[in-house]
Amino acid sequence: MKIVTNLLEWQAIRQTFANKSVGLVHTMGNLHQGHLQLCERSKHENDVTVACIFINPTQFNTENDFKYYPRTLEQDRALLNAMQIDILIHPAVEMIYPDNYHIQISETSLSLELEGAYRPGHFNGMLTVVLKLLLLVRPTRAYYGEKDYQQLLLIKKMAAALFLLTEIIGCPTVRDHDQLALSSRNTRLSPTERALAAYFPKLLHSTLSLDEITQQLTDLGFKIDYITEKWQRRLGAVWINQVRLIDNIII
Repeated sequence: MKIVTNLLEWQAIRQTFANKSVGLVHTMGNLHQGHLQLCERSKHENDVTVACIFINPTQFNTENDFKYYPRTLEQDRALLNAMQIDILIHPAVEMIYPDNYHIQISETSLSLELEGAYRPGHFNGMLTVVLKLLLLVRPTRAYYGEKDYQQLLLIKKMAAALFLLTEIIGCPTVRDHDQLALSSRNTRLSPTERALAAYFPKLLHSTLSLDEITQQLTDLGFKIDYITEKWQRRLGAVWINQVRLIDNIII
C-alpha cells in the first residue's frame, strides 16, 4: 500500500490511472469492521481502491469531541495494508484547507433538521471536505455507510446538484454482536456504558411507539436528542454521558 501525505504527489499519481476505475473510502480513521467492509466492496467493484484518513476539524461542533476523537493511525495503516488497499491518502489539515476554510459548501434545507439542528455547522464541514476529496480523487465510486443516513442523503444530493461524475454508494450498517452500530465513538464508552448502549438499537428495532422508545431510553439514563421517523427510516440520536450515538433502521 502506498501512503500519500502530499496532495501534489497524489495529483501526479492520479494521472497514471488512465481508464482504470477508482473506488474511494473516505474515513476519519479509528477503523472498524464497517470501514473495512466498505473497502472490501470497493476492491470488488474497482480496479484501484483509495482510502483516505482525515480527521476533519470543520465538522466537529464541540472542541472536546474533536480533541477526544480516537486517533489510531498505525493500527489503521496495518489494517488497510493487510487488506491490500492500493493507496492511503493521509493529508494534513493545511493541505485540505489552504484557504483556512473560507470557502464552504452549504445545503439550505435537508441539512437544517435532525443532525443539523443539534450540530450547527457540522454538515457545512462535512460537505466541504467530501467535495474536496471527491474532486481530488475523482473516484468512479465512493462508499459511505448508512449509519450516517442523513449524511449519505446530503452527499448524494450534493453530487447530483453539482454534476459530479462519481457514483455515491450507500452500504448497510455493520453491527456488533448485540446489534449496536459500529462506530469509532464506541471505543470511548466504558464497559458499563457499552452494556447500556445495546438498549439503543434494541428499542429502535422494537414495535414500541416513538414516545415509548423515548421514555424507556430516558428511564435507562440516556439523554435524547431525537427519536423520529423520516425517509422510510426510524432514526435516533442519544447521549450516554459524554458520548453521542446515532443509528437508524429501515421501517
